[in-house]
Amino acid sequence: MTSQPAFIQVGALADGFAPNSHILAPVDDLEGRTLVLTFADGSVDTLHFGTAQSVEVERVPAQAVRPAQPRERHVCRVTSLRADIYFVDYIGADEPLAEGDGQPRASSTSYVLDLSRQLCTVVVGALPSEKETRIDAFTRVERGMELTGVQAQIRHGRIDADVGAPGAGLHEPTTELIGMRNLYIYSATERYEHIYLNENFYAWQCLSGVEAGLGDVDRCHTIGIDTSLYLFIWREKIVPTLGVIMIDLERMKTDGKIFGYHGSRFDALSNFPVGAHARVLNVTQYPE
Repeated sequence: MTSQPAFIQVGALADGFAPNSHILAPVDDLEGRTLVLTFADGSVDTLHFGTAQSVEVERVPAQAVRPAQPRERHVCRVTSLRADIYFVDYIGADEPLAEGDGQPRASSTSYVLDLSRQLCTVVVGALPSEKETRIDAFTRVERGMELTGVQAQIRHGRIDADVGAPGAGLHEPTTELIGMRNLYIYSATERYEHIYLNENFYAWQCLSGVEAGLGDVDRCHTIGIDTSLYLFIWREKIVPTLGVIMIDLERMKTDGKIFGYHGSRFDALSNFPVGAHARVLNVTQYPE
């Protein structure tokens, strides 16, 4: 009988991915710049990049009756897979998502800033509390809940322009990855396969590395950013995990982050960068 592969916490996953990883080096292109992001829901985020890896965020919520949020300063990571398109990520959220009891969740924020077309997308992800994490799958089904307690709020907008201003259409969900079976090599030891099943789910398995032998089907979202460039978001249901990565199938490269709890005590967070070399293994074409 073969041994049962064990799921690990995100902190242990970070330790496995870290050595000689294929992440992108941070860039300083946004240092000293201020960008005003106006979203389709009426909210406005103003980003002040003081240094290469820090940003202050002022947020005006969509509801006019609510006051602007105090300016928050965050240590961030800024990378770029393509010219004039940036990925900005940090732990925390200027308006954190809440539990059912109103308590704020542990959150992270990721921006895609397309300066060439003046478009933007933001993903605010939130982890479930220990109490919510321990709700079993059958109970979730009975209650009409999602199988994962990880949340992701996605907003699209424009940079330094009103949402209704002439220009390229906003970023939006895409089905272009459906049917692809891709290999992602994160380092000399970490290799994963993704199969994009439909608009809502993808399958993954670890071919080698700290999760070797593990696999699952999880909730996902795919946003089209540019030609063959995607923002891919996944939300795992067994160990609370949020993944937010850019996939460039022209450059055959990815870069982004994985967010979760560092251990099983729910008192520390892990938000670590990931990047991979990509290869399309095959594409399934379904008959009409």
